[in-house]
Amino acid sequence: MSTRSVFCEDAIAWLESREIQTGCSLVTSMPDISEFPGHSLSDWKVWFVQTASLVLSRSCPQGVTIFYQSDIKVDGTWVDKGYLCQKAAEALGHELLWHKVICRSPAGIATFGRPSYSHMLCFSKELRVEISKSTADVIPDLGDKTWQRGMGLEACLMAAKFIAEQTPSKTLINPFCGEGSMLAAANFIGLEAIGIERSPKRAEKARVLQILNENSGRKFSYDN
Repeated sequence: MSTRSVFCEDAIAWLESREIQTGCSLVTSMPDISEFPGHSLSDWKVWFVQTASLVLSRSCPQGVTIFYQSDIKVDGTWVDKGYLCQKAAEALGHELLWHKVICRSPAGIATFGRPSYSHMLCFSKELRVEISKSTADVIPDLGDKTWQRGMGLEACLMAAKFIAEQTPSKTLINPFCGEGSMLAAANFIGLEAIGIERSPKRAEKARVLQILNENSGRKFSYDN
């Protein structure tokens, strides 16, 4: 049975105290500006790129780093987090392997504070993907979620399946694991999972979250 470890710590401090994580790939969704009330938009962008660079730097060359990010609209401008992730990756020499769009609302529906889709971008230093193993670029339904900021179940499973099938990684690390959606998906697919979460309440949820198969489909559950 796949194992899971969740550390209730600051993700940046945890990453900075470690070298490249051999045999691991990283998947995460980094905090939005709404979680930094004392930061200007410019300050937060600098923080985001620096932190994305730190996350990328801890993935082994044959592993991948996957970011799941939703853009925001601030003061009449569009903040493209996909661009910020690519800016960090380019500076470190990590290539973009794929860029998927995860629909958060049906096509044709106007949204306001956030766009109707999220980005999922996959980078690697040395790994290259086989074109014959490509999967859909647009995911119409993100799936079940445990909380507003969480990753959707279908997005989590897609990322975990890619790592298990197309990389040599046996362990998935999520430095900002929240309530553990990505960790649960990793275990469900058969990967070991490590999560870092500063909130004690969310860290405890991340330790016990599971994916259940039901007649109506898969869903998250806190049942042990």
